[in-house]
Amino acid sequence: MTQALVSILLPNYRTLLLTKLCLRLIRQFTDPSLIRVIVIDNDSADESLSYLKTLTWIHLLERPAIPGESVALSHSRALDLGLSLVTTPYVLSLHTDSFVKQVGWLAFLLSHIEVNPRCAGVGSWKLEKKSWFKKTLKKLEFIGQWCLLKATGSKQHQWEGVDHNHYYLRSHCALYRTDLLKQHHLTFSLEDQVAGKAMHRRLIELGFEMKFLTTDALLPYLDHINHATMILNPTLGARTKTVHAGLKKISRQLAEVNCQQILADEALDD
Repeated sequence: MTQALVSILLPNYRTLLLTKLCLRLIRQFTDPSLIRVIVIDNDSADESLSYLKTLTWIHLLERPAIPGESVALSHSRALDLGLSLVTTPYVLSLHTDSFVKQVGWLAFLLSHIEVNPRCAGVGSWKLEKKSWFKKTLKKLEFIGQWCLLKATGSKQHQWEGVDHNHYYLRSHCALYRTDLLKQHHLTFSLEDQVAGKAMHRRLIELGFEMKFLTTDALLPYLDHINHATMILNPTLGARTKTVHAGLKKISRQLAEVNCQQILADEALDD
């Protein structure tokens, strides 16, 4: 019997359709002998939790809500709860709005971390499609911000990728070496920051490599709908305009992964 190589951590909060789609795509495109799937429910108390309880091929953890806990901290602490049970060589964080798209997706991620024993993590910063025009504008914006930062020496800013807003592997798809996380007592909620942010910085400080995969390289294997949980649960704080635009984006991206066909195949739950 092949020993599992990767534990997949998947926090869930009231996204039945996305959760079902995410898990069924994992089931469809992954060798089950290589993975252990740990789903952590953040006190959904809805149909998504009822659905998860019917699946025999996942390990389900139920995490009670903590009064006053932020959405971001709830997510990162859910990942930590799952991490506490991981015994496989690698651990991969995913979101319920992250959809694998073809056989070989896991081998692709593993190939990038296994090539270098000093590589502690592999993943992406943001995974979204952009036209060449938007990419050009973003580069020009960054160059302008960087020049202004250098000229003023200011630390009081919200510029992406600079100082306290450094890039880090986002939890929608981030693969780590389990032994390094446990050896150095690292957690997703380290310093109560967004999932993986402080952990990424600490691993860099310890001398390990953190490898970012480009959107072009990762998109053939994985799709991600940004902020889908917030959009589908507006009480978490999403603005009305964001929800309206987000629902349209969700519909478009679900069509791209053959949503209806996957949701109709209940055999993928077995």
